[in-house]
Amino acid sequence: MALGYLLAVLATLASGSGSVLESVGVRRAGAYGGRSLDLIALRRQWLYFLGLGVNLLGFACASAALHRLPLFLVQSMLAFSVGVTAMISALMGFRLRAPGWGALVVGATGLVLLGVSAEPSPAQALPSQWRWILVAAAIPVAAIGLYARRHNHVWATVALAFGSGVAYSVVGISARTLHLPDAAWQLVLEPAAWSIVLHGCTAAVLFAMALQKGGPTGVSAIMFTTNTALSSFVGFVYLGDHVRDGYVTAAVAGFVLAIAGAIAVAHYSANTRQKELTAAGMRA
Repeated sequence: MALGYLLAVLATLASGSGSVLESVGVRRAGAYGGRSLDLIALRRQWLYFLGLGVNLLGFACASAALHRLPLFLVQSMLAFSVGVTAMISALMGFRLRAPGWGALVVGATGLVLLGVSAEPSPAQALPSQWRWILVAAAIPVAAIGLYARRHNHVWATVALAFGSGVAYSVVGISARTLHLPDAAWQLVLEPAAWSIVLHGCTAAVLFAMALQKGGPTGVSAIMFTTNTALSSFVGFVYLGDHVRDGYVTAAVAGFVLAIAGAIAVAHYSANTRQKELTAAGMRA
């Protein structure tokens, strides 16, 4: 049980710190113009690739944690990795104002409540046909991206953020139900492994497209809420996730506080950084 909590914490720390490293690499390369060609400049930014590696390490820790802990706890912790990013950014000079620190406290309180109320246990096995359905779900999710690519109205942004949240939730569900074979090569025969790869790539692309069309606060709010709510629902209804007896109220309160805190931190962090970039531009 303790190992599961440790892995979840490591996943949260890795996800948050990896995002910072990637952001620094992008900023140094000047690859934030919104064009695909801008990304070519990243090839010489080792910090960006270090960030990708750290994020992959975090994903491995999260997958291992999901074999021991329920989805509602691990997914909420991963959503709150934005708090880790905000704290590291504050140490690097991007000041987080008082409301942002308050949001961090709110989110951390929610995570404590979730940790206390969660009942560690392995997930129930999904029938084979449902594991393949999870793989096929990448098709309608990807179709959202094709639709939104041709439209610029606000609902296109909402659809992209929602699609990324759905894809990330399927990644979590697949990791929770992944069967580890005796031989590593047999993973290529495991539908959940294909689902993780397909939905992980789809989620990353849709989230990036959503950020190009809309503000980070709204996009992050929709993605975090969809991802955590959908995966938690599936965990409770189909995978046998449980809350400790007498801790239902604490679990609900913790869930709300953790997600609200993550969204609020993303909001205040984005606003603070935008103001500092604007001020820097005026001085220049």
